[in-house]
Parts: sequence; structure tokens; C-alpha cells
Amino acid sequence: MSKPSTTATGLDLGAGANRRTGLTDGEHVAGSALPSALAGECVTVASDVGRINVYVAGQGRPLLLIHSVNAAASAAEVRPLHDYFCHSRQVFSIELPGFGRSERSDRRYSPQVMTAALQAVVAIVRSRHEEPIDALALSLSSEFLARAALATPSAFRSLALVSPTGFSGRRALRAPPGTTRGSALLYQLLRRPGWGPAIFRLLTQPSMIRRFLRGTWGSKNIDERLWRYDTLTTRQPGAAFAPLYFISGQLFSADIHDVYERLTLPVWSSHGIRGNFTDYRQEHIVRMHPNWRFSLFPTGAFPHFEVSERFCREYEAYMDKGLVVTR
Repeated sequence: MSKPSTTATGLDLGAGANRRTGLTDGEHVAGSALPSALAGECVTVASDVGRINVYVAGQGRPLLLIHSVNAAASAAEVRPLHDYFCHSRQVFSIELPGFGRSERSDRRYSPQVMTAALQAVVAIVRSRHEEPIDALALSLSSEFLARAALATPSAFRSLALVSPTGFSGRRALRAPPGTTRGSALLYQLLRRPGWGPAIFRLLTQPSMIRRFLRGTWGSKNIDERLWRYDTLTTRQPGAAFAPLYFISGQLFSADIHDVYERLTLPVWSSHGIRGNFTDYRQEHIVRMHPNWRFSLFPTGAFPHFEVSERFCREYEAYMDKGLVVTR
């Protein structure tokens, strides 16, 4: 990539950017207390929804990776994918507003804000690549990616949704466009003096983070490196702001079934069979759509950590030839 501009939609490679590859666990950008989550070039996208951090590595067709949303989320959640595909693709691993090294200001966080962040990064990637983008999102971020793909379908080549939200339970999620499943009252309670910070501190104690990851894995054999990074990212200034919107449900779309059904791009959806995230009874709404493919892994909700080689090869085959076996 040539040196980017520093306009409102450009990549800022100022003094805070790390241009080296192969960072060790302890290396970090000058002026930041948070170590790098991934190897590669750490750049900043200046956007209307704040400064967005993106890890860039490799050369080739563009691949966008998007972490999940939880109290300790960061780009560290896509590390196996980032490390595998940077040898054959140019990988852009984003950190959503309120997480990782992206801006963590005290503002309203919503599906629209997260989608706008993706669109800002997609615009930069597309300005440097003629090819459309393959994009993969974890869990709740699948909803944001689906929205971004509906807004600008020509920017994308394919979508991969790993343990996507919106398919659990019996409730049809077909509310008016743009509405969420959140509770404004709960959020107001969380923002009362002392309440939100206390709850966030409780949820992000190292023992609680380990408990959450064990629920995600459906096993005690979690990725210890991810656990260590999670404990660090939750200690950064402003770390509680976005998670409080997540906890109050305001990042979950109430119209997501309509969004998923409107996708016309190739979509690969995958998930595991263990842990706390195995309810996909509403998946039938897109099961018969010819552009959707499905895979099931003998893992928890992060199969790219547990069976990394198998997952990456299957995703690679899907991107290259569309050869994913439908279960």
C-alpha cells in the first residue's frame, strides 16, 4: 500500500503507527498502553464515527476480518485467521469503535455506528484494490457486516459469518428497520453513578473473563494468549463505554432476519456444537437460499482457534471455489 492520506476518510500513518511486521506479545505503539493484538502494520482510519484501528498484513486480494462484540472484544479474536491468510492475501483486521485501539469515547454506540465504521474501512480498502472484498465476521459483528454488504454489495465478493447472532430462540426478528432489541431503561440504570463501572469491573475480572471464554469454547481448554490480551484490553481508558450498550442489548438488531434474507452475495455461515452459543433454530429462514452455505465444526463458538487449519482451509476453498459442503 502506498502511504495513505490523512483526510477524514484516509489512513493516518503518523507517529503512532507501527510499520513493522512480526510484533512480539510485548511490543506496542508508542503512546499506547495496549500491546498490539496482531502482527503487521497498525494504522488508523479517521472516520465520522471516530478513529478506527486496523491491522494490515500481507499482499494479494483483500480480506477483511471483524472481531466479535463482548466486554473484552478486540482484534485478538481473529489472530489465527490473520496469521494464516496474511501469507496469501492482504488482510485488514479492524477494531470496532469502543474496542481495542480504536477510539473509546463516551458516545452512543449502535448497529449504525458499527456499520459505518466498517463502511469507512471498506472505502479505504476499495480505493487501493480493484477486486471486491472477502469479509469474515464473528458473532454479533455478523449483523454489522450484513448491513454493510446490503448498503454496498458491489464492494464485497463474499461474506463469512462465524457463530452469527440472530438465529437463536423462537422469536421472529422483523421489527421496523434500524430498531434494536435493547432496553433504554437498562442502559440508563447502567449509567447511574457507580453502577455501570462496577458491573463492568465485575464482568472483566480475570476469573470472569476466563469463565466467559470457557463458555465460548464449551471447554476449559481456552486460548490462554487470548485470555491474557482480554485482561489487558478491558483495563484501558474508556473500556466500559461500548460494552454497556452491548450489555443493555442496544447493539442487537431487531430486524436482522429481514437483513439476512435480503443478502444476495455468497454467504458462508459456520458454528460449533459446544458451549453457550449453539442455538441456531432460526437458521431455517435462510437455509433454502441458494447463496448461503453452512458448515458445522466439532468445537465451541470460535472454531478458527480450535481447529484452525481445517477452518482456514475450508474458508479458503469457499473463497477460491465455493466448495463448502452444506450440512
